[in-house]
Amino acid sequence: MIRTLPIALALCFLAPSALFAQAGKTNVLLIVSDDLTNSTLSCYGSPVSKSPHIDKLAARGVRFDRAYCQFPLCNPSRASFLTGLRPDTTRVYENATQFRKNVPDAQSLGQTFQKGGYYVARVGKLYHYGVPGQIGTDGLDDPPSWQKVVNPRGRDKDDEDQDLIFSLNPTGKGSGRFGGTLSWHASEGVDTEQTDGKIATEVIAQLEAHREKPFFLACGFFRPHTPYVAPKAYFEKYPAADLKLTQVPQSHREQFPAAAFLSAKPEQDKMSDEQRRLALQAYYASTTFMDAQVGRVLDALEKLGLAERTIVVFMSDHGYHLGEHGLWQKMSLFENSARVPLVIYDPRAKGNGKPCGRTVELVDLHATLAELAGLPVPKTDGLSLKPLLEDPTTTWDKPAITQVSRGTPTTTGETAKNPGYLGYSVRTERYRYTEWDGGQKGAQLVDYQNDPGELKNLAEDPGHKQVVAEMKGLLAKTRGK
Repeated sequence: MIRTLPIALALCFLAPSALFAQAGKTNVLLIVSDDLTNSTLSCYGSPVSKSPHIDKLAARGVRFDRAYCQFPLCNPSRASFLTGLRPDTTRVYENATQFRKNVPDAQSLGQTFQKGGYYVARVGKLYHYGVPGQIGTDGLDDPPSWQKVVNPRGRDKDDEDQDLIFSLNPTGKGSGRFGGTLSWHASEGVDTEQTDGKIATEVIAQLEAHREKPFFLACGFFRPHTPYVAPKAYFEKYPAADLKLTQVPQSHREQFPAAAFLSAKPEQDKMSDEQRRLALQAYYASTTFMDAQVGRVLDALEKLGLAERTIVVFMSDHGYHLGEHGLWQKMSLFENSARVPLVIYDPRAKGNGKPCGRTVELVDLHATLAELAGLPVPKTDGLSLKPLLEDPTTTWDKPAITQVSRGTPTTTGETAKNPGYLGYSVRTERYRYTEWDGGQKGAQLVDYQNDPGELKNLAEDPGHKQVVAEMKGLLAKTRGK
């Protein structure tokens, strides 16, 4: 009794964060942006875009400079990183299949934290929603993952209903009119009227309501996914006439297999330079608007005294093209589409404030967050990134695998009239090697040390025969083939 009394008295005077540390529970705030490319974040080198709040988080935590999605499409990617399973495990290759149809017993990230005694909730888009059609609904949500869900619907949906949004495909139906191609609108009103503004408001309310117990709170913003809708003030930050367009060599498509460019859409190929600049303006505006909502959430975390006992992750579900290679949007295996922004801030990590140049994957997220929170790590297809949070330069030889579909691949052994196929790409710190349909529809090799713009395909170059053989073997090994 004599020994325990001073300890008990001392605990009474500990700050809430210290008490939380004593209990071994660390909060997690997962912030996911939709269709965000690295090239429009200042912390990733953009000379144009303004992203001060994400930049501040990146300066505090570890910014991963070579992070890659497993599939550059919303549903397959989200099903992958929210379970820690690769698309070939979930067998989700398009935007229509809910992952539990194929892997009913998978343990999601949300379930891992529920089992660990956390309050687990999501606000906005975490699993796939059709955008903008399913905003305000559950979309392809996974009910077992959450204890509470909130699906805000904002002024951007009203603008859509009033036919105020411009689309390159004005006669398209459903997602083909707005979500499937480039569309944009400079909206009236203020941030908090937009869906993402309402998401930030609700996340802040959740933080306030659950600040006294451990939480895993997932915040899913819709922007900058097309339609690029944001208040007019954000458009005014980026005069369209001042924006530079990506220049693509005329013979560029001759360098790579035809399959590499099958994500191109006719209406996008026909855009005028003025339309390209307007699309860029709208994308930048939507990105900066989303960044402002991230700032609101992070400011609330600070004001509530939660910042130093909360792991914060900021990421996108996949990358995005803004004219590079003559492409827009996603679904390619070029760097713009496969690479994602990823920032992890753990207040305890020794590597905070340093960038990491190792190749990492979104499939690593589940194992990483479980280990950081001290929870049992379920069997997944990823690895914990904790060693890189402690030392971003430590030895790490794990490559990144990204795959994409062309058509809908058959996975049941049945014969389709027009069967689709897959492309697989393996990325190391220097090279990317890609095979389409097992190499039957072409291959490509890029050396980023000498060709950061991916303008030359070295797959058939005699001087790189050994590199191709090594990368081919690495792809097979990583896929378990």
